[in-house]
Amino acid sequence: MKKSLIIITLLTICFFQGDCFAQKSKKLKFKALVLYENGGHHLEFTKAAKPWLNKLAIDSSFTIDYIENTKTINEALLSKYQVFIQLDYPPYTWSEESMKAFQNYMASEKGGWIGLHHATLLGEFDGYPMWKWFSDFMGGIKFVNYIPDFANAKVNVEDKSHPVMKGVPSDFFVKKEEWYTYDKSPRENVHVLASVDESTYEPDSKIKMGDHPVIWTNAHFTSRNIYIFMGHAPELFKNEAYTTLLRNSIFWAANNN
Repeated sequence: MKKSLIIITLLTICFFQGDCFAQKSKKLKFKALVLYENGGHHLEFTKAAKPWLNKLAIDSSFTIDYIENTKTINEALLSKYQVFIQLDYPPYTWSEESMKAFQNYMASEKGGWIGLHHATLLGEFDGYPMWKWFSDFMGGIKFVNYIPDFANAKVNVEDKSHPVMKGVPSDFFVKKEEWYTYDKSPRENVHVLASVDESTYEPDSKIKMGDHPVIWTNAHFTSRNIYIFMGHAPELFKNEAYTTLLRNSIFWAANNN
């Protein structure tokens, strides 16, 4: 009787602690660092992204730290993380130390990178020169224009076999996007995973570039990397194709797929 009472007591304790045996066996898979914009017209996207990312981290057993600027980025900081997510943050205002640290990180194979939307705002902005290395990293492109009044459009997946496209339909629609154009297509320098069909712009726009990749990777760099252009409207987190793509990208870039 006494032995039975002890067993019941232990089981009760574990129940109220939320399955203690499962908790002990649960290990963190990796750590992610997210660089985000805490202002401007991408703030609403950030507000939608953070709770989505936090839930994904809890559900998938990884941790996330957030930073709002590049001042703290150095090699010591980046060495702590298996994936670095550049969430709507431009490739300028970075210090020499932070630029060098990121360049080394992408050559180290110790972590991966995901860049969204604003990461290809490449050019001379706010008194800063273009970061030539980052331009080469993105396929040798320079920002030219964008659709300021937004357009809906269809995105066509070109490499369905890539791990980040698992469960993503062969084409999907994106609403309310700015659709950047560049001085050239990055295709000859990167591996294109998807492109936007400019003939599906709604409303139509004269701001087009012909061959228009919107998701790609650059195999010339040691670390896993993926750029996803779409990342302006918070409604993207209600788009299952987009959230599946982003979820897959995080695990792939962290080498945890």
